[in-house]
Amino acid sequence: MNRPALEGLVETALYVTDVRRSRDFYTRIFGFEAMGGNERIQPLNVGPGQVLLLFKQGGTPDPVPVGDGFIPPHDGGGEQHFAFGVPAASYEDWKSFLKSLDIDIESEVSWPQGGKSLYFRDPDRLLVELITPGVWQNY
Repeated sequence: MNRPALEGLVETALYVTDVRRSRDFYTRIFGFEAMGGNERIQPLNVGPGQVLLLFKQGGTPDPVPVGDGFIPPHDGGGEQHFAFGVPAASYEDWKSFLKSLDIDIESEVSWPQGGKSLYFRDPDRLLVELITPGVWQNY
């Protein structure tokens, strides 16, 4: 059987202690648009076809009925990691912007294969990476 088509990664979920605080952080830092939401979940528009979901940690222990089905229980914890791509030309601008908001840059890496990364923490100590092209073969 042939593999069916796939259109990429649409949602990334983060589990946070305070949905509103995290929404405010990500909209302030990245300008993401909040799409609906409540105290349990906050979807953020990252770009065309891309959604960052902020879930209340421990807030989905039971199935959530939707339409004629349900969303299965899920949760997460710990110091998770994820990355947003940034153009190489804006890397230094991002460093300056984060510093202007008193966001501490925890680390920077110049990758041997090319590209750069910088790392900082969100209010739940989730590790946010800004990464330029060149680090991965497909980016």
